[in-house]
Amino acid sequence: MKILCAVKRVVDYNVKIRVKTDRTGVETANVKFSMNPFDEIAVEEAVRLKEAGVATEIVVVTVGPATAQDTLRTALAMGADRAILVQTDTETQPLGVAKALKAIVAQEAPGLVILGKQAIDDDCNQTGQMLAALLGWGQGTFASRIAAADGGLTVTREVDGGMETLALPLPAIVTADLRLNEPRYATLPNIMKAKKKPLATVTPDALGVDLTPRLTTLSVSEPPGRSGGVKLPDVATLVAKLKNEAKVIP
Repeated sequence: MKILCAVKRVVDYNVKIRVKTDRTGVETANVKFSMNPFDEIAVEEAVRLKEAGVATEIVVVTVGPATAQDTLRTALAMGADRAILVQTDTETQPLGVAKALKAIVAQEAPGLVILGKQAIDDDCNQTGQMLAALLGWGQGTFASRIAAADGGLTVTREVDGGMETLALPLPAIVTADLRLNEPRYATLPNIMKAKKKPLATVTPDALGVDLTPRLTTLSVSEPPGRSGGVKLPDVATLVAKLKNEAKVIP
């Protein structure tokens, strides 16, 4: 079985986000980028499935600028076999990415597509579900455990009431949650090997996909600062403030 992993290049999670002075977005100049953490978990799970003999090949794909090759090389160093870059300088949004991934799926014919449940930059949590709808495939979102069973997969996912286990026939879409696994660190030998692994570049036009953004950002601003806490002398004062100032109790 071939596994297709979709990853995204995002501002590194350790970087303190700053809003541009013109409020058109967040500052990205001279900022460290890395693979989206949830996508990193997805790549790790694909590698584990290959190590277990469930998968035979892992193809990793991203939609983004030429600099996103670094993110693909990271995935190759983790254990992916080859990579595809859908190169565009256009702002990527979930529906456009889902359409691009659908075109890649048509070319690669994978038995399973794994991606992170959401990206930490826009937090949309939409691409996996949109791709499943476009393909008409079954989906297991927010996966905390994946296992091969009876020619398909069982996916355990977290829901409001606890845990839910789904049986998915292949092909299928799975989105990775934080508790699915802990990604490995890429070793120096594997980083060197990744430089020689195949990395193909295609354009949205070649795939017949229009990535024109459908949403427009009007303004970006930082959340208001929180006021400092105060110490109260007794419970009676606390109750009075909750009643008269916060008005959260009658």
